[in-house]
Amino acid sequence: MIVKVLGSGCASCYKLEENVRKALAEKGLEAEVIKVTEFKDILKYGVMKTPGLVIDEKLRVSGRVADVKEILQWIE
Repeated sequence: MIVKVLGSGCASCYKLEENVRKALAEKGLEAEVIKVTEFKDILKYGVMKTPGLVIDEKLRVSGRVADVKEILQWIE
């Protein structure tokens, strides 16, 4: 599984990454977590407002921080 956190490095981006890692740990799953910070790469996913979350190349959320519970649903 490849998880991408899209964002420039703001507090919300870090919180989203933290929630992703918590969800993965809770399920005992391993995944490659990649930070995408280049705006041209973020725009490829159609994200106009960060943070964004992409799981296996599928955009799951943008413009807000998903909580651990939501992320768990997407990674199961």
